[in-house]
Amino acid sequence: MFKKLLLLFIAVPIVELMLFMTLSDVISLPVTLAIIVLTGILGASLAKQQGMLALSNLQKALASGQLPHNEATDGILILLAGAVLLTPGFLTDAVGFALLIEPVREEIRGHLATLLKKHIKVASPFNQGPQDTQSPDGMKKARGRVIED
Repeated sequence: MFKKLLLLFIAVPIVELMLFMTLSDVISLPVTLAIIVLTGILGASLAKQQGMLALSNLQKALASGQLPHNEATDGILILLAGAVLLTPGFLTDAVGFALLIEPVREEIRGHLATLLKKHIKVASPFNQGPQDTQSPDGMKKARGRVIED
């Protein structure tokens, strides 16, 4: 995992720099800088709006007694979108704007749920082993221990 993250932190800035240089050659440096600044401002505004909506949905789910797992995941993904949108670059902006689109977040939630189901075991009170039982000598036996009445 560490190697993948290291590769990501090295590769993304290199790709961003290459995109920046190529685009500045094609449309000029001032226009390229203006695009980066405008996408940062627009992205931050959209992320704030989407974040407030996600927070409202989270509060509604909690108030109705539901487990707000989708709303919490949306909030995390929107926070991530805001962070990458504030990072200068075209690749990060594309990822950030994609994370602000609801169907994209739904798809990511589905992949995350599948991944978590593979790696997380949930304990259930129904499979914890023997329950309290009465032994022939009148003693209660609970989970391997003897308890006197």
